[in-house]
Order: sequence, then structure tokens, then C-alpha cells
Amino acid sequence: MILENLKEAPKDPILSLSAACRLDENPNKVDLGIGVYRDERGITPVMEAIKLAEAKLLQEQSTKAYVGLAGNEAFNTSMIELMLGDSRSKERAVGVQTPGASGALRMLADVIKSSAPDATVWLSDLSYANHAPIMWTAGLKVRYYPYFDTTTKLVQTDAMMDSLKEAGTNDVVLLHGCCHNPTGADLSFEAWKTITDMAIQQGFLPFIDIAYQGFGDGMEEDVKGFRYLADRVESYVLTGSCSKNFGLYRERAGIAVVAAKTIEQSNRIKTRILEAARSTYTMPPDHGAELVNIILNNPLLKSNWLNEVETMRLRVEGLRSKLASALRDKSGTSHYDFIAQHKGMFSVLGLSVEDAHILREKQSIYLVDSGRINIAGMQESQIDYIAESLLSL
Repeated sequence: MILENLKEAPKDPILSLSAACRLDENPNKVDLGIGVYRDERGITPVMEAIKLAEAKLLQEQSTKAYVGLAGNEAFNTSMIELMLGDSRSKERAVGVQTPGASGALRMLADVIKSSAPDATVWLSDLSYANHAPIMWTAGLKVRYYPYFDTTTKLVQTDAMMDSLKEAGTNDVVLLHGCCHNPTGADLSFEAWKTITDMAIQQGFLPFIDIAYQGFGDGMEEDVKGFRYLADRVESYVLTGSCSKNFGLYRERAGIAVVAAKTIEQSNRIKTRILEAARSTYTMPPDHGAELVNIILNNPLLKSNWLNEVETMRLRVEGLRSKLASALRDKSGTSHYDFIAQHKGMFSVLGLSVEDAHILREKQSIYLVDSGRINIAGMQESQIDYIAESLLSL
């Protein structure tokens, strides 16, 4: 009978870690799995700019009526401005608000499938855990290009470019705009230039995923490479998230952006995104998107928010430096110095699956099997314990 043949789905490899950590009674337990920012108290705080925007919204909002298939259009405009800045491609870019960046990934994947049913999406090896499942569910083929060098723990740029020479007009190349998830190893600006030239010459579609703008080198610096590409390629698609840099994890505020050859073509493609949205979730939630819109269009709140993001960025950068220093001092080697070179919330340490299990079972340090750790989830008081546990493997 219907439904009776279904077996239990496997547990999510990341989300299940936090559940296991909560049940762990070890007072020294450390959750380095799920990708959320935590302060020194171990709390993911509501940003002050968000609180002020919510107070403003509470006073001024007059209705809870539907916002429409495209979501909050003022939010869409504000987010395009944030990500694209003074990029010339902004004149032909259109956006659709989505339930988080994962919703944006799926909407764009559906549109790509409609346009090119046999298209292949190239992902970095490693890549965000939800990239491949979203593309597969949309019916697209997935192929991986070399990215993370397991020896240096940095980007293996030459191998990446050699592989992408095979990408053509029926291919989509997905790139992390900054703060690569899960590795923390980012493309150089020179690499962005090379990819731009390849996209122009070979005709593949760049698909940029930006989830951590402001967490790497700074709000503007983090999108320098992407903007260079955006100004020069004929077309690209882009996803953006407000989960990290606005702290709106549970509000699910994201955006799907298309920049085609002309604004007229971009608007035609937008109607297909709206068609996909209608048959999936119809309309996105408005609360988080309106908070973002309020902040980005209020000079005082925007300044407050930018300062808060910079404080978080510097704290994560400091945690990286302190963990790398602790490992260097305790081991007498530079083996883990790469941690300080990585950008954003994550680093992949190059541990084996067995090592990850040992850390969970013996030290109550929870990290995913790939060896990815969430630097932004640490507290300074835990650094020595984490370093000693890593060196005990």
C-alpha cells in the first residue's frame, strides 16, 4: 500500500550532530558541527541592528497580507545592491526572494533544468553538503572539479583550471563567492580572473553562491572576485543568504538573482523562477526580508549592522589565529598553520572519518566526518582543549 514501503531516511550528517551534542553530558563537550556563529557565551545572539529594525517594523507595519511570488521587492533591490555594489551588471540583474539560500539554489536549479534538461552542474570537491542533493533533486547532472588540496589545505588552482577546460555551453560552474564551505580555502583574485576568461571563451554559465559576505576579509573585499566576473561575463546566476551576516538563521531570508545578456531577457527568466516558486512554496516569508530591507535603507542601522558584522569577522579571525598558535606551540610544528590562512566560518582539517568519530566518542568534540570544523562555534576557553584533543589522535 501507499506509504508502507518507505524506509527511514538516513540522518542528516550535520544537523544530527547538534542533537547528539545536546544529549552529551560531558561538561567539556564542544559543538563544531552546525554552521552558526556563537559568541563567547556559546550563544547565537540576535544582532542589535535586527532588534532595532524589529521595533521599527512593529510600530510601522500595517498588514500581514501576501507579499507576492517575488517576495519583498524592496528587499530584492537592497540585496542586489549589497552583493553587486557598483557592478555594471546590476543594470541587468533581477532578483526573487526565496526561503533561504537553499530555496534560491533550488529555484535556479529548476530554471536551469527547464532551459537545458541535459545540463551538468560542476561543483567544487569539496562543496556545501546541500549543493549536490539540490541539483540531483532538480534532475540535473553533477560533476566535480578538483578544489581542496589535502596536503596544503589550500586551493589546488592549477588542477581546478585544467578540469574546467572541459566545461562548455551546456555546463554550469558553481563557485563559492567567498568563505568557501566547507574548506575555508578561498579562490585568489587571479583565479577569479582566469575563471572569468574561461567562462567568456568556453560559454559555461557561472553560478555564484554567496552565503558569508562580510565574514572573510570584509563586506566589500569578499565580493571583489565575483564582481570582476559579473562585469565581464554575458550571463550569470547568483544566490544570497541573510542567515549568517544578519544572524537570521531561522527567518530563512534568501535571494535568487539572474543577470542575463539584457534586462528584458533577465525579466523573462524571472517569470520562470516565479513559476517554479508557485508550484513549490508559492511565497516566501516576509519578516526577515523586511528587517534586512529596513537595515540596508537606514543609514544609522546599516552602520550599526556593518560594525556588528565586522566585530564577528574579527572575532572569528582571532579564533583562527589562536587555534593555529595553540596547535603550533603544543606540537612544535607548523602542520596546522593553514587554519589561520582560511577564511570565514569553516576549516577542513584533513582528518579521517575514524579521527572524527574518536573525537566525538572520546573527547565529546562534535565535527562532521569530512573533518570540517565550525571555527565560529568555538569559545576561547575551549581552544586548548580542542588543540590537545586534535594532537592526541
